[in-house]
Amino acid sequence: MGGVASRETYVALCSRNSILELQDCIAECEQINPHVDHFFASGMYARQIYMAAGDLVVGKIHKHDHINTISQGRVLVTTEFGKDEFVAPYTFVSKAGTKRAVFVLEDTIWTTYHATESTSLEQIEEEIIAPDFASFDLLELKL
Repeated sequence: MGGVASRETYVALCSRNSILELQDCIAECEQINPHVDHFFASGMYARQIYMAAGDLVVGKIHKHDHINTISQGRVLVTTEFGKDEFVAPYTFVSKAGTKRAVFVLEDTIWTTYHATESTSLEQIEEEIIAPDFASFDLLELKL
């Protein structure tokens, strides 16, 4: 989910509730439709998104740890654990349950990598995405 918002709106974040409130707020704004490419290899899915400078994007909650690569650009990233600036080239591991608000400072290419045998985007979404924090927390309790 993404929208047009100000950098000032973004900077005030740093909690689960704040990120969810931002998500609700930008849902009422003009929506962006970033280009996304999908790649499949044996047991792996990669999702590459192209975001323009000035975009504000709130990510989804992933059920599993996964690798991310920013191959171009610069972004401000806020999670409930703090704020960071990521500058390409940059690769990191995203912990399960992390939800991000991303303010794009420079045109950015961001790729996520997920272990899966599926090639169906709907099945992959169901397999790797928690619809909300309550569902993710319940999943964690079962593990």
